[in-house]
Amino acid sequence: MSPNMPAPVLYSAFDVVPAPKGASTHITQFVAGLTRAGYPVTLITAGRDSLPEREVYHGAALWRSPDDGSENYLQRALAFGDYVLAHVRNAPPYAVAHFRNVWSGFPLAEERHRYGYRLVYEVNGLASVEMGYHFPGLRGSALLDKVQERELAALGMADVVICPSQVTRAYLVSLGVPPDRVVVIPNGVDGELFRPAPGVQHYDTPTILYVGTLADWQGLATLIEATSLVLSRQAVRLRILGQGRKRQRKALTRQIRKLGLEQQVILSGPVSHDQVPAAIGEAAVCVAPLGYNERNVVQGCCPIKILEYMACGRPIVAANLPVVRELVRPDRDALLFTPDDPADLARAIQAVLDDPALARRLGDNAATHVRAHFTWQAARHRLIAVYRERLQQDVPVAHASQPC
Repeated sequence: MSPNMPAPVLYSAFDVVPAPKGASTHITQFVAGLTRAGYPVTLITAGRDSLPEREVYHGAALWRSPDDGSENYLQRALAFGDYVLAHVRNAPPYAVAHFRNVWSGFPLAEERHRYGYRLVYEVNGLASVEMGYHFPGLRGSALLDKVQERELAALGMADVVICPSQVTRAYLVSLGVPPDRVVVIPNGVDGELFRPAPGVQHYDTPTILYVGTLADWQGLATLIEATSLVLSRQAVRLRILGQGRKRQRKALTRQIRKLGLEQQVILSGPVSHDQVPAAIGEAAVCVAPLGYNERNVVQGCCPIKILEYMACGRPIVAANLPVVRELVRPDRDALLFTPDDPADLARAIQAVLDDPALARRLGDNAATHVRAHFTWQAARHRLIAVYRERLQQDVPVAHASQPC
């Protein structure tokens, strides 16, 4: 591309944006980083009736695919891919096609030579791995084999693959992606929005907090059982702030009733992202109870919830997994417990509740560490470096007027 011309970017994501999920936060931050650096960005996301079909979003032209109201995930996913490809066929040429999923990624990869764009595959999770958790009946199915076949094809055609953790990088390399093509850009946190609450917290009844989805890999059944063990020693409440499928919410509600915890466990719906810091600030301890499973241990992830807990300076208890240890220093920024072990999780929670000095030290250390190593500003700078150094896609100085 000529150095006098901007590099138009198509960014596609089969996610609703904005939404109270980590994916929405990640997409927003990356899109904002690209537009601030001067790249003309078109963002295509999944539609929702309550959101306009088109708008300007953080400097990008946002297009939302039609929401047909279907509850069939695969039908909606394939329709999204068709929508993205139809857009490409009718839009001015793009220099880069940046995608987060196979649904738009495979069609875009197949058409790359016809339209001449470079490919960026941003792997935060693979549908071939995660669909089996959302839809247990699909595990081991020919459908998931077909999905993985398309993921592997898109990975093989991508110019650059971006992922958020070293665990994910190792998995992608094991699938055959050349190591020098995979770039790790960890998730970040907005240190202005998420910051330690002033003053000293006092609790009549301490709150244990979980923020995130209700997906099976999150380990919420372990957390609920651990809460019942803590309750045998003292009064606490567990607040779960999360978005989930009906099946997931129903299973957790059934467990809560079985343990007789209806008064102690609050299973809330999600809140807007700007309301999350207040919820974290009110918690005596924040938990990331990730389970030991293929999604977390083999595929990998980079839990935004942990970074946001850290930035708010609250004591954290988290599962002792490699993806967690990439973010926190054990016993300095968080207490770690054996995954899927309710008794060990209860032990760690109780240790924080019993020792205010420990809780304060963990929170202070975490707040300092996350600001030094995991900010969205740093992630955006790394993304722009990938575009400029790996894709040779730059913008003229006149366009790059804002800090990333």
